[in-house]
Amino acid sequence: MVGEAFVVEAGRAKLAGRQLGEGLPVVFLHAGVCDKRMWSEQMVMVAEEGWHAIAYDRRGYGETESPDEAFNHVDDLEAVLGALGIHAAVFVGCSMGGGLAVDFALRHPGRVIGLVLIGTSITGAPWSATQAEQQLEMAEEDAWERGDRDMLNRVQAHQWLDGPRAPNGRVGGAARDLFLDMNAIALGKPQLTLEEQRPAAWPRVSEVGAPTLLLVGDEDFTALIDRHEHLSEEMPNAFAAVLEGVAHIPSIERPELVNSMLLEFLDAIEGGDEEESDDESGD
Repeated sequence: MVGEAFVVEAGRAKLAGRQLGEGLPVVFLHAGVCDKRMWSEQMVMVAEEGWHAIAYDRRGYGETESPDEAFNHVDDLEAVLGALGIHAAVFVGCSMGGGLAVDFALRHPGRVIGLVLIGTSITGAPWSATQAEQQLEMAEEDAWERGDRDMLNRVQAHQWLDGPRAPNGRVGGAARDLFLDMNAIALGKPQLTLEEQRPAAWPRVSEVGAPTLLLVGDEDFTALIDRHEHLSEEMPNAFAAVLEGVAHIPSIERPELVNSMLLEFLDAIEGGDEEESDDESGD
């Protein structure tokens, strides 16, 4: 992965990250079946366009080392930002990474320049599944109970990379290899049993006032597509788009599509900041 490596200590954990470029910070928060490498192509693009790209592996993922101690992912994110001297940033989160970004925004609204949420988790949100999705969830649970990590990884690739209603193996090549490698590392890590439960964000999403780009793939879980629609109605400054023919991890499945939409959003954010500066100076 490109960029300069860094390690931030949070409690007894060593959070491993990468940063690239200079300018306003864009912090990338990975999905729960991936690690920071899911954002490699987005980080290069963002840095080339004059932004400071940052991504790190949360506890239980990638290169991060974490003992089983009490922790909170929001506190860890604060530690990373503090170590890098970042007060405010644009946060780009997929799945659980999106949920973390929303929780951070509710705790620190003044530190969020903008949000990009892809197939996002929301703490305390409801979940439902179609019959086809339930069958895959049963296969996932069976592999988990039998301790068959290889099978579990393959089932989760079907669920999250291909999409639960799509044929198994729909996404192949380098994207599939990367997914299987990232998720295998996460599945092989010791379980962390002492994570602190974060307050439910679901009843409070209307309080998130930062400019927000909501993205979801039309091959993603039905519950996440429904959630996307709810958030687009509830979040006051949200712009929403459904991505055709992709599932839960579009940053590796269709990086050029995600890059173009992300860049358009960042350009709008930057333009807005410049207009505010002009207004404040009286020009």
